[in-house]
Amino acid sequence: MTTVVDRWNIHPEHRWLRGERADPAIQFDETQNLWNVYGHAACREMLSDYRTFSSGTARLLPVSVDASLMEGDLSQMDPPDHRKYRKLLTPAFAPSRIAAMEPRIAAITDELLDAVTGKPDIDLVADLAYPLPVIVVAELLGVPASDRALFKGWADNVIESFSGFTSLDTEQGPEDIREGTRQLQPLLEYLGGHIAERRRRPREDLLTVLATAEIDGERLTDNEAVNIANIMLITGHITTSMVLGNTVLCLDAYPEQGRRVRAERSLVPGAIEDALRLLPPATVLTRATETEAEVCGLRVPKDQLMFLWLGAGNRDPLEFQDPDRFDPTRDPNPHFGFGGGIHFCIGAGLARLEGRIALNALLDRFPVLRTDPDTPPSFFDTPDMIGVNKLPLHTV
Repeated sequence: MTTVVDRWNIHPEHRWLRGERADPAIQFDETQNLWNVYGHAACREMLSDYRTFSSGTARLLPVSVDASLMEGDLSQMDPPDHRKYRKLLTPAFAPSRIAAMEPRIAAITDELLDAVTGKPDIDLVADLAYPLPVIVVAELLGVPASDRALFKGWADNVIESFSGFTSLDTEQGPEDIREGTRQLQPLLEYLGGHIAERRRRPREDLLTVLATAEIDGERLTDNEAVNIANIMLITGHITTSMVLGNTVLCLDAYPEQGRRVRAERSLVPGAIEDALRLLPPATVLTRATETEAEVCGLRVPKDQLMFLWLGAGNRDPLEFQDPDRFDPTRDPNPHFGFGGGIHFCIGAGLARLEGRIALNALLDRFPVLRTDPDTPPSFFDTPDMIGVNKLPLHTV
């Protein structure tokens, strides 16, 4: 059977996508001076133990990012700082707050699909999977959704320029990061203007929360507020966009499951979950050992860079039965599609809601959604993410 990975030759360098299992589950890469971890149990343990496996990995990377971009970067924080900063954002993503957004998300979805209903061909990303989450996160932050064309260019730059692998490339990496930083400035200036305006005129939005927030009695600096807003804007839409695109790819590549999900809509959430497992938007996370540690029976010294291959963990046969099969009924499904531990994606609930509403609407509107080998999808080429940036579909 041709799988979704084989059909589109997704990341040919990722052997774990093609049924190959790393043995042993932890391996030291002498050329890059880091440890690769592939097993589900090891990844779960490391994500849960921030005292031993710190998120503050920038100090170990051979290529550094401008220090001003690191201020307020929750992905590099451990408790207690991480807890204090994340607490600022938690109310905006409370389950009750997310549930209250359902009518608005449904209305945006309908408006976007109204524009393409009746067309024989659509681009799922351009027509729905990109604009929907951008509009939602823009409204949450309080910036004009009409600026979404700007956001897309900025987001694509961030993905391509600030990959964890760029920071390992001592030859081309410094230039790529300098260029990425230069291209990022318009977004930072844009958000900085909004932060400054909120300090003068507060509103009921997330930017106002950041503009007026205090940590230990000190107001967030401009850099902190802007960088947090930047992360929210970029990650707040790109993950949902990839989840929706990847789920549609799975339904297309596995037609029996696709027909079943179309007929039994109660399976839509399960289809999204198993697509998150099979094709996770983020394939790898980095950690740094704070002390000597034991991983899978091996001793790992202090101050070692660890690459946790969550995508490989999602296909670990010790955790998942028939792990390479797309199964919307899979239960339990403890995948790492939204990370894990204290850094579990704060917007996971929102992404799941958007995915459920959007996928149901697509199935309602279009009796056919099929790819065409002559106009294949286009994927982001960074190795630490799996997701389409173009997905042409026939609707007849």
